[in-house]
Amino acid sequence: MVTKKRSKKDSPPNFEAALEELETLVEQMEAGEITLERSLQHFERGIVLTRTCQEALKSAEQKVEILLKNNADAHTQPFDTDRD
Repeated sequence: MVTKKRSKKDSPPNFEAALEELETLVEQMEAGEITLERSLQHFERGIVLTRTCQEALKSAEQKVEILLKNNADAHTQPFDTDRD
């Protein structure tokens, strides 16, 4: 089976890869050591990556909702980010 290499312009294969690339782009832009043209390219790529992440999160949320509907005993709880 032949696998096609993804170009840098293609969306990453998963949420984690998209988020990692987005974080790298933001760090480079915040450092202020790249040209305006390169910053614009990073910004455009960041928009694509952000949409990829949003779609992955929405899909995961929909899957959870479907699973909860299939299990009447399941209950949701807010996620507490302040846990130690």
